[in-house]
Amino acid sequence: MRSRYSAFALGLPDYLLTTWHPSTRPTTLELDPGIRWYRLDILGRTGGGLLDVEGTVEFEAHYRSDAGPGAHRELSRFVREHGQWYYLDGE
Repeated sequence: MRSRYSAFALGLPDYLLTTWHPSTRPTTLELDPGIRWYRLDILGRTGGGLLDVEGTVEFEAHYRSDAGPGAHRELSRFVREHGQWYYLDGE
């Protein structure tokens, strides 16, 4: 989760696509250059341990834009395949 947040903050859409599960991954991803992400708060998690194959992370990511400050809150689902964690979806 933290690596995906860092990819948003650094503007790395290729990394985001690579870590997105193929079953839900979009073909392209365009990040808004007017948004500057500056803080990630992990609010909770389930699973995601050494022997788990799925997990969730609830987070709030804070940003600034021309319209002012804001936050994105999400409960993300992740799955592990062949030792690699992938973002599946979020609500």
